Amino acid sequence: MTSARLSGSNASTSAHVRLLDDRRFRTLLSDEDWGRLPLATWRRFPKRVADGDSIVYVGVVDEIAFSDFGWWFAQAARLIGGPLPTGRDIGVPMIVTVTEDGATGQTWTRICARKRGFPQVIHSAKRFAGPTGLEEYVGFGVSMALRIAVEDQVLIFRSAGYGLQLGRLWLPLPGWLTPGELIVTHRDLGEGAFRFSLDVTHPRHGALIHQSVWFREAVS
Repeated sequence: MTSARLSGSNASTSAHVRLLDDRRFRTLLSDEDWGRLPLATWRRFPKRVADGDSIVYVGVVDEIAFSDFGWWFAQAARLIGGPLPTGRDIGVPMIVTVTEDGATGQTWTRICARKRGFPQVIHSAKRFAGPTGLEEYVGFGVSMALRIAVEDQVLIFRSAGYGLQLGRLWLPLPGWLTPGELIVTHRDLGEGAFRFSLDVTHPRHGALIHQSVWFREAVS
């Protein structure tokens, strides 16, 4: 699969988008942890474009699994924008667009195709703020704090609490309203390929959702 860069809505200018040095993810890790990551990951995460420009990645969903409770929880989460995968299809493409937004940080759009029917679209915004230095907002003011770590050369994003933003007020959500621990991993596979995986585990109901998406970068 390939990745491409788009400037605004004009795909023909993608080759001329200026990439800027970005240390926002780097500063969330210790020097020791950063040094354990593969060189390809070092090069991938400092990519940053100017405000309003986007980087687009195209991949394939190769694993997806739900528990019964996990599937119903994902459906219920559609009330706040559908931040969790809801389909069971594998072998379908996923498109991820990361748009730089000077006001918030980054806007992420994930489009997952289905073998039948319309694709699922997930919107979220990453902000480099909060007690952990990184937050993800998924809709209707619901947010999740994230901590970053490195294990076995894999970059790991782990949930560190959920909350609801009401104006300037941030309220923590009770456990029964949250899916539990959410872990996203970025594993470099070499030769320009990498894998993103999502795992959601509830303290009472166990593993709820697992999704794995395989990506490959374009050869420049």
